[in-house]
Amino acid sequence: MLVVFVVFEALFTPLLTTAAKNPVTGLLAGVAVMAIVLFAYAKLVSWLEERRTPEIDRTTMRPQLIRGTLIGIGLFCATLALIFMCNGYRLHGGSFGDMIATFGMMLGVATIEELLFRGVLFRIVEERWGSTIALAVSALIFGGLHLINDPTAFWGALAIAIEGGLLAGAAYVATRSLWLPIGIHLGWNFAESGIFGATVSGSDTTVGGLFSGTPHGPAFFSGGGFGPEASIWAVLVGGAAAYYFIRTARKQGTWR
Repeated sequence: MLVVFVVFEALFTPLLTTAAKNPVTGLLAGVAVMAIVLFAYAKLVSWLEERRTPEIDRTTMRPQLIRGTLIGIGLFCATLALIFMCNGYRLHGGSFGDMIATFGMMLGVATIEELLFRGVLFRIVEERWGSTIALAVSALIFGGLHLINDPTAFWGALAIAIEGGLLAGAAYVATRSLWLPIGIHLGWNFAESGIFGATVSGSDTTVGGLFSGTPHGPAFFSGGGFGPEASIWAVLVGGAAAYYFIRTARKQGTWR
């Protein structure tokens, strides 16, 4: 399963980036990729594990996906507000079409990555060694793989491990549903690039958004060229949200 989804990411991410040059093809490609990888996940789990997939149950899709998307947007807006307070970001004009295209791209990317890192890696490590080790392993690998975008950005990779890897893993444990982490991932990336036009995880393949923006001042506060995710504010906001979901999971008894 891990190999299959790594291949999916390698194949579909460039496709999504290319399709996102146009808002219509970007949105259609995102929906199509989401449907394909969810279908593949359900079939692989049924074949290899001989069980159903309540973690992607259709009855919880809409409320959890919407909730997660709003949480992701809210967390990024809070992060950028703190960066603005430090005079760390400048906004310029953008494009509504780019915003739609970016939404489609991020829908596909968020689904692939959450199925890979939470649906496969986290879940299977957790079955053997428990939630704590699974959370640490999946978060570090998730952050480390972003070094592909910028091999020198070790702080950026660690920041993503905390604000992205820990947060998404904790959201999954708290709900035992992949829809919430998919939504959070989508909402964060969409707000970051699709609304505010920021660089996502040091990648130069982002399309743009409703606004375009440039970092200003010390990278410690703005994130610098890696993007706002390398800002100390993103780490604090994402880390606080991850802590909330971890506490929720422990109280509900879903922490293993």
